[in-house]
Amino acid sequence: MSVYDCHVRDVMTSAPVTVDPNSQLLDAALALRSNSIRHLPVVEEGKLVGLLSDRDIQRSAPSRLIPITEEDYNAVFECNTVNRVMTRDPVVISPDAVLADAIVLMQQSRCGSLPVVQNGELVGILTRGDLLDALHRILTGKGIVRFVLTT
Repeated sequence: MSVYDCHVRDVMTSAPVTVDPNSQLLDAALALRSNSIRHLPVVEEGKLVGLLSDRDIQRSAPSRLIPITEEDYNAVFECNTVNRVMTRDPVVISPDAVLADAIVLMQQSRCGSLPVVQNGELVGILTRGDLLDALHRILTGKGIVRFVLTT
């Protein structure tokens, strides 16, 4: 397969970890940390409604430079929902998009990830990590496709 024939579906992360918009920020932060990821698609009734990043959570945290108890600090994450800080209507891409076009879109929109949507449903997420993994596979001669199905 030529690099120019590669599509988003060939390197995306399928079945990504997601979060509900009404979830506590604390649960979302724990999901990010426990799965070692930086982006959580926000899904409601099977439809993508937003995207939450680790940076969104960091921006919503109280400054450690002001006097605040640990209890009050944690209350911010317990008393607020994902819906309050998520990015609404994130830039998305189709699994059939050419990978080179996805890279351009990520660079132009300054996104660290693109939710992958087909027929209105989330089918994956394309992250910078996925792109670096694909580049590594190309450079080491392993081919760009991460998983090969055999029949």
